[in-house]
Amino acid sequence: MKIDGYTRVCGVMGCPVEHTMSPAIHNTLAESLGENLVYVPFRVPAGHAGDAVKGAFALNLLGVNVTVPYKSEVIPFLKEIDPLAETIGAVNTLVRTEGGFKGYNTDMPGLYRAMCEDGVEIAGEKVLILGAGGVARAVAILAAEKGAGRIVILNRTQEKAQKIAEEVNLLAGRRLAEAKALEEYASLPAEKYLAIQATNVGMFPKVEKAVIEDAAFYEKIHTGYDLVFNPARTRFMSLVRESGGRAFGGLKMLLYQGIIAYELWTGAEIDSELAGKAYGEMRKAMKIE
Repeated sequence: MKIDGYTRVCGVMGCPVEHTMSPAIHNTLAESLGENLVYVPFRVPAGHAGDAVKGAFALNLLGVNVTVPYKSEVIPFLKEIDPLAETIGAVNTLVRTEGGFKGYNTDMPGLYRAMCEDGVEIAGEKVLILGAGGVARAVAILAAEKGAGRIVILNRTQEKAQKIAEEVNLLAGRRLAEAKALEEYASLPAEKYLAIQATNVGMFPKVEKAVIEDAAFYEKIHTGYDLVFNPARTRFMSLVRESGGRAFGGLKMLLYQGIIAYELWTGAEIDSELAGKAYGEMRKAMKIE
């Protein structure tokens, strides 16, 4: 990699950020495309998200990814926000424009692109979402926008799930989503669901955990998506497969949210071959065989 006075800089801001796999994506893309661009992590201390956005613009950064805990905190410091990001209430990609950054959310388009590659449809599906945090809310909005037939949100605190269901129903203009307490999972009709695991349960280092352990629950799932990407195979995924369903992890979502960000920054179009190369570099960085 050659760095000179013309090198453009992109990066990811968060806290912590040392574990990020994003440099493996973006530096692979830049090198493969012959772009004079480098991507680095930026650890931003609590309370300094606004300073980081202003500093990134002042330093002429081409673009910035935003990870926890700043995806909502950066919004007041943006010049403009994309409608999807505004609806979701979270930004993970800043694109340089005249006079400031424009904020986008590429997480949900990244998830959708990953699902399409894996042959998973949302349209017409009964979608079951585990969790009621910011990620679960975004997934529920995505499911509604892509034509889910029904959405059920399971969460330990039913009130949080109910709030998301009401938001989704308002956006959809009909009663599309409903909320249930986590312990009510056994009352779900004996149907087959597309289940999306949107909590951090099972994330490294507590890899032996799943939100629900009951095998009877997993018999109702034909396809499970765990948005956790470390480990590459989670306990949730194993339980889905043991009950005969298909299961996918969050690594491809991470890949495609990065690819979409790179396309926004550079105007490049990343084909499947190059996406596969970047995916391989991510797996190497995570020491996945």
